[in-house]
Amino acid sequence: MSVLIKDVIKFSPADKKGLKAGDCLVKISGHEITDFLDYQFYTKSSRISVVYERDGKTKATWVNKDEDEDLGLTFETYLMDKERHCKNKCIFCFIDQNPKGLRESIYFKDDDSRLSFLFGNYITLTNLSERDIEKIIEMHISPVNVSVHTMNKELRVRMMKNKNAGSSLDILHRLAQNGIAINTQLVLCPGINDGDELRYSLDKLSELCPCLQSIACVPVGVTKYREGLFDMPQYDKETAGEVIDIIDECGEKFKEQYGTRLVYAADEFYLKAQRKMPEGEYYETYCQIENGVGMWTSLKDEFLCEIENCKENDPESHVSAATGVAAYPLIKELAEVFEKKYNKSKIDVYEIKNDFFGHSITVAGLITGKDLINQLKDKDLADSLAIPCVMLRSEGDLFLDNVSTADVERALGVHLKVNDCTGQDLFYSMMGK
Repeated sequence: MSVLIKDVIKFSPADKKGLKAGDCLVKISGHEITDFLDYQFYTKSSRISVVYERDGKTKATWVNKDEDEDLGLTFETYLMDKERHCKNKCIFCFIDQNPKGLRESIYFKDDDSRLSFLFGNYITLTNLSERDIEKIIEMHISPVNVSVHTMNKELRVRMMKNKNAGSSLDILHRLAQNGIAINTQLVLCPGINDGDELRYSLDKLSELCPCLQSIACVPVGVTKYREGLFDMPQYDKETAGEVIDIIDECGEKFKEQYGTRLVYAADEFYLKAQRKMPEGEYYETYCQIENGVGMWTSLKDEFLCEIENCKENDPESHVSAATGVAAYPLIKELAEVFEKKYNKSKIDVYEIKNDFFGHSITVAGLITGKDLINQLKDKDLADSLAIPCVMLRSEGDLFLDNVSTADVERALGVHLKVNDCTGQDLFYSMMGK
């Protein structure tokens, strides 16, 4: 197999050896190159052989470079081939609950082990070939992030509607035996994989220690677009509290056994249960913060630390901020702290209800541009409007419904300030910076 070279970076090791756009990369140091992981792994050495094709003829050259220096080739796609889509039909799949009209990438269900390593995406293991598993072990690709949901093999088959969903759990043990670090998540569905099933899953997962680094438990998300799908209940104050109690019970046991709490509930569970968020020490290294575990506590602690240490004068700022229903009480509380210290400032915080997906969806990351416009069009938004970056795609300019940041700015007549999801960035946006 060969991979078409799209471009060669000027003055790179490949450029100095005469490789050109349009050449086809065949092998590096005797290894066939089928995707970006092969390329990345086999170009690490300081001296490599490169076999390539040009005009139907096979050529070879040796390249000397610094060990960590990139060879200097770019390809048509980042992975060199197509992303692998998910073959499961999970009863809780959020993508199946999306209406038409969202940005195209929202409808793609990825389940690609390479994206797990490169970008932290979660995979189900059901898509892995034997060669994929061997590659993970050979290249020591670590950590691997896995959507487990349950360690009960029969239940996993029923939840994911894939006959291989149960047997693929055996791959976890194989990875652990070869020293591959593993992070896991469980999307919990009321009355299905919580309760005693959750206890069972947590105990079985803990057997993967010390390679198992963490377990995140997140509640199933239910939008208003579930017609024809599994009749999925939602967590309430009582059932969310029961999940937290099980996680705390197992977490204390794991801390005694392994020196780490290992399992954590997403912030949403505490909000649904109307319980106080744990202190920062509870989350140890915040290893699952990207999964919404400890975000509330981390943001609050970072903000309070920044405002305590800042020596700047009263900025006399008047700014506004918009967030989802879940985070609104926290952002409002921090705005009041800010106004108390800087009494010449005014911070207006607006709660955006999710009319698009339904009011059961409360996270800021699923707010659309149209909801933002419709709910803020008659508000005094002052000098700028701060929004968290999770509202936008990774490139940073489109909301879920294909409305752009420029569209919102024009409709509302305000400058958008897109914050990183840190307390420091939130603080400085309130400063008007």
